[in-house]
Amino acid sequence: MRERTAAGVVEGSAGPEVVPGPPAGGLIIFLNGTSSSGKSSIAKELLAVLGEPYFHLPVDAFHAMRSGPELPPDDLALVLKRTWMGFHRAVAGMAAAGNNVVVDHLFSEPWRLHDCLGLFSPQDVVLVGVRCPLPELERRELARGDRPPGLAARQFDRVHAHGVYDIECDTGSTSARDCARQIKEFLGRRPTPTAFEQMRARLPELPAEG
Repeated sequence: MRERTAAGVVEGSAGPEVVPGPPAGGLIIFLNGTSSSGKSSIAKELLAVLGEPYFHLPVDAFHAMRSGPELPPDDLALVLKRTWMGFHRAVAGMAAAGNNVVVDHLFSEPWRLHDCLGLFSPQDVVLVGVRCPLPELERRELARGDRPPGLAARQFDRVHAHGVYDIECDTGSTSARDCARQIKEFLGRRPTPTAFEQMRARLPELPAEG
């Protein structure tokens, strides 16, 4: 029989086993950009160039998990919001357990940013603005064929409306691999306060939820 002692040691016939204490929080590299801006491509390149384990958490993967029939618009809107809220909490949980994560998401609605500001440890977030000129976004959107026409244009002004980043990349002029390398280099010289710390400090000034 194995029993846990007050000191955090599990005792048994094989001898004491030290149980790890609470982990230090992991780093969240948060890629924010419109649809077709290249977030997923950068995330994949980051996993290849970073020198330690990271998990890629794309919001699209959470949408793909949903089963069931097509939903009417009002029901779909509620399900989507619940999905995004669950995604934010999954990211926060992974980081709280000590995992480094690369997040592929977008702040196209103010409440998403508010939610993340309340959930993530702001000092452990590297907020990356993934930018791309609108004509190139529209070209990519048409070429990929799996996005509604005009989606990137509708998101274009809203996604970056909060205005502050730790680092920005332009995928219209820079390859995904080079963007990943720039982010990796930045990690070694991260300044403080972080973008998330700055936004948390002025939270009442952020746009209202909606």
